[in-house]
Amino acid sequence: MISLGCPKNLVDSEVMLGLAQQGGHELTQDAADADVLIVNTCAFIDSAKQESIDTILEMARHKTDGTCKRLIVTGCMAERYRDELKKEIPEIDAVLGTGQVPEIVGAIESGRGTGTVAPLVFHRNPAPGTSHPAPGTPHPAPRTSHSAPTYLYDADTPRLMATPKHYAYVKIAEGCDYKCAFCIIPTLRGEYRSRPGDSIVREARALAARGVKELLLISQDTTFYGIDRKERGALGRLLRELNAVEGLEWIRLLYLYPTTIDEETLAAMAECDKVCNYIDLPLQHASNAVLKRMKRPGTRQSYDTLLTRIRARVPGVSFRTTFIVGFPGETEADVDELCGFIRDHAFDHVGVFTYSHEEGTSAFQLDDDVPARSKSSRRSRVMGLQKKLVQQRQRARIGERVRVMVDGPSPDHDLVVKARLATQAPDIDASVFLTECDSSAFRAGDFAEVEIVGSRGYDLIGRPVL
Repeated sequence: MISLGCPKNLVDSEVMLGLAQQGGHELTQDAADADVLIVNTCAFIDSAKQESIDTILEMARHKTDGTCKRLIVTGCMAERYRDELKKEIPEIDAVLGTGQVPEIVGAIESGRGTGTVAPLVFHRNPAPGTSHPAPGTPHPAPRTSHSAPTYLYDADTPRLMATPKHYAYVKIAEGCDYKCAFCIIPTLRGEYRSRPGDSIVREARALAARGVKELLLISQDTTFYGIDRKERGALGRLLRELNAVEGLEWIRLLYLYPTTIDEETLAAMAECDKVCNYIDLPLQHASNAVLKRMKRPGTRQSYDTLLTRIRARVPGVSFRTTFIVGFPGETEADVDELCGFIRDHAFDHVGVFTYSHEEGTSAFQLDDDVPARSKSSRRSRVMGLQKKLVQQRQRARIGERVRVMVDGPSPDHDLVVKARLATQAPDIDASVFLTECDSSAFRAGDFAEVEIVGSRGYDLIGRPVL
């Protein structure tokens, strides 16, 4: 299985692999040896769609060059372009949308007995120049209706974890009820639906019993949790229950929304010792004119008030946010305002996307009037500003003593051990690299006290305190 896209998609991949394993299928480490290949796709923006298509074509080659007998495409692209995929890539044997996760075993076994399915791997950079192999004879997809997805896994659903053993993502809800102009997710994932709290707590206990130290709670809008079930304050109560789970050390919230962060959630974050003081809050822009065209509920003024309120309620909080540049009608003055907003609020982590003109969104009716070169230039400008601001703050941290979680040996640094602060999420944020230490003395999931002795770009360099 090749899993593309966000952690929410990754959880779906883990569930599908768990179901396949429960169904008697064995896993192989080599895609070339697999009887069945599954590509769990992303279709959020143009680059994600292209990566998905490239990966499907690359895997289709194994139907002629390897032992692959079935190629299955799942996930957001399958939900969005079900008929087109079957027509344009006949090597595909089954297409399962986001609501068809439980049908994976049937798709694997259709017309044959049990076999081997390739294990989950991350596929970030498809081979350049991948060509389309000779067409084969496709099997019919398990479903042709396009009803809105309703599936949501629970604590009893098998999962084969793809993350390192010391942390795991837990999807507490699925879908989205917002109508942001640039976003196709509500169409691909259906209406917002929260899991019962007891199901999430049971899953957390099981994960902790398997050695998970960090729990990352995810959904399309994590702070909307429980509102669909008419449960006021549900997220705050859930955090307090999870805080009592033995074995967990860190609990992290991802994908919050500016209009659904309530006092109960902030109070739980401030009072629960295991809940990381970390706010992941995609704001998308700071210009009122752009926010209005994006159909976002906030304004620059309401964002200023919200960020100030969060800092007052959760001392030492770290902020991550994302912005979109190049949205239709955006001007250089709008980007100036965005840069001023970033200077004012000293975000710890910022991601910037260039606007992607997506059919099926309300923004598709607007004129995509910002040239691609301008979009790229604006992204570089914002990211350059953020890098300069962060580097100044990182240098100011030299001499601090901090607690870090070890992720394991450094994969691409000349320093030996990679670790993280409680204010750094895995995969998306910077890291703390440990020097002057024996890498064999640290295992993934260990905690250590370190002194910050330097910085390198966004990253910090630390020396273990013995």
